[in-house]
Amino acid sequence: MNRSRIRVVLTIGIFLLAAISYLDRTNISIAGVQLMPEFHISNQELGYVLSAFLAGYGLFQIPGGWLAKRFGPRRVLTGGLFWWGAFTVGVTLIRPDMANAFFMILTVRFLLGMGEAVMYPSSNQFTSTWIPTEERGKANGMIFAGTGTGAALTAPFITWLMVSYGWRTSFWVSAAIGIAAAAIWYWYARDTPEEHGSVNAGELAYIKAGLTGGRKEAAEIPVPWGRILTSKDVLLNCFAYFCFCWVAFIFLTWFFIYVKNVFGLDLKKSALYTMLPPAMMVVGSILGGVIADRICKSSSIRAGRCTFSAVTLVITAVLLAVGSQIADVTLAVGVLALGAGALYLSQSAYWALAADFGGPHAGVVSGLVNMSGMLAATLTASATPWLGDHWNLPAAFLVGGGFALAGAVAWMLINPGARAAGHPKLVQVEA
Repeated sequence: MNRSRIRVVLTIGIFLLAAISYLDRTNISIAGVQLMPEFHISNQELGYVLSAFLAGYGLFQIPGGWLAKRFGPRRVLTGGLFWWGAFTVGVTLIRPDMANAFFMILTVRFLLGMGEAVMYPSSNQFTSTWIPTEERGKANGMIFAGTGTGAALTAPFITWLMVSYGWRTSFWVSAAIGIAAAAIWYWYARDTPEEHGSVNAGELAYIKAGLTGGRKEAAEIPVPWGRILTSKDVLLNCFAYFCFCWVAFIFLTWFFIYVKNVFGLDLKKSALYTMLPPAMMVVGSILGGVIADRICKSSSIRAGRCTFSAVTLVITAVLLAVGSQIADVTLAVGVLALGAGALYLSQSAYWALAADFGGPHAGVVSGLVNMSGMLAATLTASATPWLGDHWNLPAAFLVGGGFALAGAVAWMLINPGARAAGHPKLVQVEA
């Protein structure tokens, strides 16, 4: 019997949802060019606006993971899409002449972050239930390619809408796309393969044979909080992802303004250059997942998860250091974009490790990992303009290179064969 491939279709669906989530979160980085003079806010204050979203996003990662575990990724992602669509629109309702307008922007962005916090814990809860271990590198690579795709398309799309119709219209369009996607996802997705009428017996058997968790419903299994919060390997994964996100969010929050200000380009040229690093993130994310899975099969899980990730982070550090010192805009952006691509070669490993360790608790473990990453994102969103004011914007990439090296060290200390308490190791893992 030929196996159905519904797991692949749903993985592509989550890739699209991830792209939409990045459209809704990074549109303000582009719209900031018009929003800043309208509301009379500085670069540093825009940094606080970006950080407000990331603070809400980071603080609600663990609750988001619990929700995904309790109610399943189908309902939680649908609710999240409606939530962040509403608060995307909410920013457009604020006017400069309102009392405490800046505080209102901060609040709405924080609430938007709360809603988007369910995105990746839910996707990893999906992965732990739908995707066999040997395919998780590719699956996570595809899902997280949505990050780069959304970020790459945001710059030209929002710039076009903003120039043609104003920044508020661009936010309304972003929200409408998200709400349409929510309806389609709820109609087609299911929380487990057994619930989906289009999954045939061959695919169901294949999925079951490759899962690292038991078949008991995730909502019925108590979360081993002590084991998770004291695990050396989980904490190292959290730190490595902190380092990863410090670098990633330099690109995802400030690169448009970096290119515009450092090289003195207009909006359209800045948008075109800003597309390149996220495009390389897409390539790196997909390619990294494929390479990691092949190394895991041909050598060991440790080589595919840990050693490979450490090497890619070292390469990232070198490219950031070189690219930040180049004066020619095309060459500088090209080298920095290669650094972004090298960074995302390791992307799938953080989430594959969380799913392997957590099993039925993958949403919770993923929430903890992503919370650590969003702490870094919150800090870098404000630290980047601070570095620009006190030194220069290229210094932000040198600092990012240092974090990439620290992340490489963390990966070499991780044992990828560890599992949560009460989580049977159904797949033999070589550490």
